[in-house]
Amino acid sequence: MKKNKGIVVLILTVLITGFLVFTAAVGIGPTGTGAAKHIKTGLDLAGGVSITYETKAENPSASDMSDTIYKLQKRVEQYSTEAQVYQEGNNRISVEIPGATDANAILTELGKPGSLQFMDTEGNVVLEGSDVADAQGVVGEDNTTKNKQYVVSLTLTKKGAEKFAEATKANLNKQIAIVYDNETLSAPVVQSVISDGNAQITGMSSIEEAKNLAAAIRIGSLKLELQELRSNVVAAQLGTQAINTSVKAAGIGLALVILFMIIVYLIPGLVSGIALIIYVCLDLICLNAFDLTLTLPGIAGIILSIGMAVDANVIIYARIKEEIASGKSVRTSLQSGFKKAFSAIFDGNITTLIAAFVLNWLGSGSVKGFAQTLALGIVLSMFTALVVSRLIIYALYAVGVRDAKFYGKIKPREPINFLGKKKIFFAISIVLVLLAPVMMGVNQASSGKALNYSLEFVGGTSTNVTFNEDLSMEEIDSKVVPLVEDITGDANVQPTKVVNSNQVIIKTRTLSVDEREALNKAMVDNFQVDETKITTESISSTISGEMRKDAVIAVVVATLLMLVYIWFRFKDIRFASSAVLALIHDVLVVLAFYAIAKISISNTFIACMLTIVGYSINATIVIFDRIRENKGMMKKKDELATIVNASITQTLTRSIYTSLTTFIMVFLLFVMGVSSIREFALPLMVGILCGAYSSVCITGALWYVMKTKIGKNKA
Repeated sequence: MKKNKGIVVLILTVLITGFLVFTAAVGIGPTGTGAAKHIKTGLDLAGGVSITYETKAENPSASDMSDTIYKLQKRVEQYSTEAQVYQEGNNRISVEIPGATDANAILTELGKPGSLQFMDTEGNVVLEGSDVADAQGVVGEDNTTKNKQYVVSLTLTKKGAEKFAEATKANLNKQIAIVYDNETLSAPVVQSVISDGNAQITGMSSIEEAKNLAAAIRIGSLKLELQELRSNVVAAQLGTQAINTSVKAAGIGLALVILFMIIVYLIPGLVSGIALIIYVCLDLICLNAFDLTLTLPGIAGIILSIGMAVDANVIIYARIKEEIASGKSVRTSLQSGFKKAFSAIFDGNITTLIAAFVLNWLGSGSVKGFAQTLALGIVLSMFTALVVSRLIIYALYAVGVRDAKFYGKIKPREPINFLGKKKIFFAISIVLVLLAPVMMGVNQASSGKALNYSLEFVGGTSTNVTFNEDLSMEEIDSKVVPLVEDITGDANVQPTKVVNSNQVIIKTRTLSVDEREALNKAMVDNFQVDETKITTESISSTISGEMRKDAVIAVVVATLLMLVYIWFRFKDIRFASSAVLALIHDVLVVLAFYAIAKISISNTFIACMLTIVGYSINATIVIFDRIRENKGMMKKKDELATIVNASITQTLTRSIYTSLTTFIMVFLLFVMGVSSIREFALPLMVGILCGAYSSVCITGALWYVMKTKIGKNKA
C-alpha cells in the first residue's frame, strides 16, 4: 500500500468509525439514541404482551395441553424467538411475547385459536385441524401461464395425508371448504388426487390474504379450542437498573480490553481496539436491522463473539511479534502474521458457526435466539479481524509507522513440559468431572432435587398482587422481591409488572399452602394490600419437554458436525475426538459448579452451556492448528512430545490473554449487575477458567495419548 492510499484509508477509518458510533449509539430515533435504542429486546429486558387463553374443555388431558402448548409456541415464534408459552392452572395457557406493546393487535394477527375443519359439500368432516402439520402463505407460479400467484402451502401429518388422499379422490372437481369456528374461510375446488400430504390452495389476491389464511389454518390445527381470558402489556422483568448496569459494565469492560490490547501489542493493539469498536457498532446496527431479539441468553452470545473477536486479533498480533522476533522485517512480519493466523481463526470461527447454524435450525425459544446473535457476531468478528484490522495496520505502515519497536517482539521460550504433567492434569480433571454426578446424587438424597431447577424447567406458582399504588420495577426489586425470597428461601423470583395498573405478577418455585399464606400475610402487613386482591395459580414450565428435546437434539447434532468438520480439516479423527472430549469435560465441570453452588437451572443455563461449548472448541482449535503446523515444519528427529509441548507453549500467551479479556467482560457484569445477572455471570466465569485450563493442559495431552496409543505414532 502506498502512502497516499494509506492516508485515505486512515481518514476513511476515522470517518466510518465516527459514523458507526453515531448510528449505533447517538444519532437515530426520535430521542436521538441510535440503533441500540431500537433493538428488539425480550420480556426480561423490555417487557411485552401477556395473553392468557382458557380451553373450552373443562378438563383437558395432559397430552392435549402439552401438544397445544408446543404448537402455540411455534406459532408465536413468528413474533419473537424469545416468546414463551406455558400452562397456568388446569385449563389455561399463557403466552408472553416480548417487544410488543399492543395486545389487541397481537390478538388480531395471531388469531383466535378455535375449531378448524375441512368439509365436503355434503357437510362431512374430511380433515381436522390437528391433521395439519404446517401452513405457509407463499408466492408461487402458475404452471400454465407462468404468472405470479399467491398460494397457501399445506403440509399434513401422516394420518392427515391418508385421510386427505381419500377425501380428494372422492371429491375430485368438487369443493372442500375450510371452516374455522363455523365460518367458511375458503372453499377451493379439488383439481387432483393429493396423496403425498402436500397441497396448495390457490386463488388469493395478495400475499397478505395468503398469509392470513395460512395463520388461521395453523392456529386451527391446535388440538384444543381456546378462548381469550385476559391480555396485558407487561413491563421489563429486570427493570431499567439491570439494563443500565449491564450496559455500563459492557462499556467499561470494552474500554479495559482495548487498553489491555494497546499495552500488550502497542500499535497492533490500537488497531484491534478500533476494530473492536467497529465490531460492536456493526453488531448493534445489525441486531436492529435484522430484527433479532436480545435477552440475557443473547447477551451471552454477544459476549462470546466479542471474546472471539479479541481472540482473532490476539492470534494475529502474537504471530506478528513472533515473526519480528525471528529477524524478519516489519512488512514481511505483517504479511506472514495474517497468513499464518488465518487457518486457526477460520477453523475456530467456522466450527462455532456450524454449531450456531444447527442450534438455530433445530432449537427453539432462547436456544434459537442465542444462536442468531452468536452467528451474527461470528461473521462480523471475522470481518473486522481479517479485513478491517488488516487494512488499518497496512495503512499505518504505509504512512511511516515502520519501526519494529511499535509492534513488539515475543522472545522465544523453551517449551514447557506440559505432557510430563499429563497424569496430574488427567487426575484433576477426572475428580472435577466426577463432582457433577456425585454432587447431583448428594443433592438428590438431601433435598429430592439433583439440581436447583428454576420454574422455567419445572413450573411453579404465579401470584398476582394488586398493590395500592403503582410501584416501579426498581421499587419491586428492592422492596417486594426480598420479602418473597425470605419466604421461599430461593433467589429465583421473577416479578412482572402489568403496565397502567397496580398489578404485579410474582413467579416463584411451587409454594406450599403455608408458604402461600405467609406470602399473602407479608403483602398485607408490609404494603397494606387487600388480601382479596391476591390470586395464585400453578404454572407449568416455560421450557417444555419438547423444547428440551429440541435443545438436546440440536446440541448433539452440532457436536457431531463439529467433530466431522475438525476431522475433515485436520485429517485425523484423533484431533476431533480430543476436542469433543475436552468440550464434554468443560460442560461437566460447569455442571458440577451448578450442583455445588445450587445456582438456578434456568433459561440462562442453556445459554451458559452453549457459550462454554463455543468457547472451548475455539480455544482447542488454536492449539491443534499450531500442532498441525509444527508437525509439517519440524524435522523428523523431533519427537512428538516435543512438538506438542512446543505448540502449547507457543500458544500459551494467546490462551492467557483471550481468557483474561473475556473474563474481564463477564467479571464486570458479575460485579455491577443485579442478582439475576450475577447468577448468570458466575458460571460463565467458571466456564472461561475451565476452558483455559482444558485447552492448555488437557486437549494436547489427550491428542498425544491417542496418537501414541492408537495408531502407534504414525505421524
